[in-house]
Amino acid sequence: MSPASGNPAPEKTAQLYRMAMPGHVCPYGLKARWLLGRHGYRVEDHALSSRAETDAFKAQHDVKTTPQIFIDGRRIGGHDDLRRFLGLKVPVPGATSYVPVLAVFAVAALLALAINWLTLAPLLGLLTLERFIAIAMMLLAMLKLQDVERFATMFLNYDLLARRVIPYGRVYPFLELGAGALMLTGLAPWLSIPVALFIGGIGAVSVFKAVYIEKRELKCACVGGSSNVPLGFVSLTENVMMVAMALWMVAGIH
Repeated sequence: MSPASGNPAPEKTAQLYRMAMPGHVCPYGLKARWLLGRHGYRVEDHALSSRAETDAFKAQHDVKTTPQIFIDGRRIGGHDDLRRFLGLKVPVPGATSYVPVLAVFAVAALLALAINWLTLAPLLGLLTLERFIAIAMMLLAMLKLQDVERFATMFLNYDLLARRVIPYGRVYPFLELGAGALMLTGLAPWLSIPVALFIGGIGAVSVFKAVYIEKRELKCACVGGSSNVPLGFVSLTENVMMVAMALWMVAGIH
């Protein structure tokens, strides 16, 4: 109720027009309906159940896409316009983000803890760190292997060896995956150590040169060729971790 008049506040209503055909239900229409409900709107849900009905609606309102949302008789627009109307953040296509690599590191940490739990090892300790690095290497390699050719093309933007030996970019994910697997299991350190030192060392020098000396703004190929992670600290960290892990194994401390 309104404090001044004692009358109930008017109900917020919205009209939603979305595609809901037998072969296709618009996901953005469903998301828009959920957003409206979450923000206290009673939704008048108008499902456009055929292509003809959808085309007629677009022509009537002179719009090119659905869904379309109307509030208080005013057309708000589509899903992204609704988010702006509600004061929510709208993702910018192609914008750089650290989310992909942060997700990799978070999953690697959880997997390392899970392995320690299953093997009755202390949850926190040097062994956890070793396993975290090895698993992170494998996960990052997996993302690169989703599209090796695209990764290799992005890799050419900054890797010093890949520029001289073009096939190196296509081989790199396999080397990273193999070294990570061997380090995780402790097998064949005579192979995993030099591989990690080699690819990690070249990678660290390449990233440092491109970002901190030449001041270039590039996208990192560290989580695959389709990522928008900026080249810099994250990629440098990936390579330094590999080198540190290899040196740790050489020292025989673990």
